[in-house]
Amino acid sequence: MRAAGQGAPKERILVVGVTGAGKSTPARPLSGRLGLPYHEMDALYFNGPGWAVNDGLAADVARLTAGPRWIVDSLGSPEVRDLLWDRADTVVWLDCPRRVVMPRVLRRSVRRTVTREALFGGNRETWSGWLSREHPAWWAWSQHGARGREIGRRAGDPRFAPLHTHRFGHPDDTAARPASL
Repeated sequence: MRAAGQGAPKERILVVGVTGAGKSTPARPLSGRLGLPYHEMDALYFNGPGWAVNDGLAADVARLTAGPRWIVDSLGSPEVRDLLWDRADTVVWLDCPRRVVMPRVLRRSVRRTVTREALFGGNRETWSGWLSREHPAWWAWSQHGARGREIGRRAGDPRFAPLHTHRFGHPDDTAARPASL
């Protein structure tokens, strides 16, 4: 999209996309390759049993993004979204269509439900949880358009013009073009 200061180091990276876009897929290896601390927003957001929400999220995100080097994989909840975008120097945008996102979310949620995989705060996806509008499958479907438009607005906002922005239409594209990151 745009790149300000082509030679500037990229040490505060925000990996954004809709639910199920595959944000952690490039974020984890990029973190290792660049030696940057990796922070998964869901792990910061959900901090206890019963999907308890972290009351200190804004303070936690402010503290970790005050550092000079980090990768965060999330658009961020509304209370930290501006902070993340203000402090990042690079945005990796996974702009994936529903036809890519939904199979990923469904496979992941079925796997997590069947295996009882422990997630953020020790929580687990359950079969009854599939009936909730908060379930990742429902959330990915219902929020896809709005979240994609929000990221698009931010990427085009003059306030964030100094950011190095890399836009990909599929998570696999980030592996095919690692030099651009």
